[in-house]
Amino acid sequence: MSKLERDKLMRFIDRGMGILPARFVTQESNRLTIVYFGLSSLDVTNSLDHIADQRSAIIDFVYSLQVLPGPDNNYERCGFRGSPLIGNPWNPNCEPIEQLKHDYAHVANTYVALCILKMLGDDLSRVNRPAVMGGLRAIQAQDGSFRAMFCGSESDLRFVFCATAICSLLNDWSGFNKDLGFAYILKCRSWDNGFGQGPEQEAHGGSTYCALAALSLLGRIDELEGKDSLVRWLLERQISGFQGRVEKVADTCYSWWVGASLAMLGAWDLVNHDMCASFTYSCQHMIGGFSKVPGVSPDPLHTYFSLCALGMCGHDGFQPLHYSLGLTHRAAAAPTVFSS
Repeated sequence: MSKLERDKLMRFIDRGMGILPARFVTQESNRLTIVYFGLSSLDVTNSLDHIADQRSAIIDFVYSLQVLPGPDNNYERCGFRGSPLIGNPWNPNCEPIEQLKHDYAHVANTYVALCILKMLGDDLSRVNRPAVMGGLRAIQAQDGSFRAMFCGSESDLRFVFCATAICSLLNDWSGFNKDLGFAYILKCRSWDNGFGQGPEQEAHGGSTYCALAALSLLGRIDELEGKDSLVRWLLERQISGFQGRVEKVADTCYSWWVGASLAMLGAWDLVNHDMCASFTYSCQHMIGGFSKVPGVSPDPLHTYFSLCALGMCGHDGFQPLHYSLGLTHRAAAAPTVFSS
């Protein structure tokens, strides 16, 4: 199967945008992320017209998930939640309302919320930027890392990346201590030149992407030493598609994590594009979408990253990508009220 099955892809995306299939219902708290992957798949394949009649409804849905400050301006909770799972009121106009006791934003959901709005051409005028920045300040630790939520979670490079992307999308870095963040990223460099999820952890393709994307958005990727050794480590991850760690199998999502990392370092041309595309197509499923490895069920995340890989490999019909933001260039360049 060496061509994109577009009709099947559209039907697969539709299933994730509506009532979730039974095997995905446990992901209801991550509903916003599922919408992000579906819309990103449409965007990268020039297919956003497929949901043109739903555009306003999706934008309102995203804004209804904004966690707003209470009467005392307690910004530490603010940003976007992943779904209306805990029973927050429908509030797409973002009017001041009383906060629910356990209602906290999640930094990854804030990132995907802004990405969705950018993809759909919204001007971000309903985003409470001071509150989002206050939420970021509250979750940055003294070592420069970020937690996912103010109420507590692990802290690592994933959330550092999300925070840098949020600041970039909102054109406001007041919620991010840049020097602390930069120092933390460098501490996550592993002995074999890749980046782990945290200091002294095993190098990983996803963590390496988060590190390089964050450095790029901070404007400090040129300060990174040992780029040639890092490029070599990344290139060694290609075994057909790309693996995320040494001695692991190939997985379609790493064609993005590792591939985009190489692109940010100016080394994507060193990849065997035909081998990468062949592996990706081997993971295209008969019902539409793409899976992580051949022969298993497809899912929205691996579908989007597979499509990114095909576009990066030079196949026709794909939008060019903004590697450090995880968006198409078209979406990244869309003007907002915060544009400089």
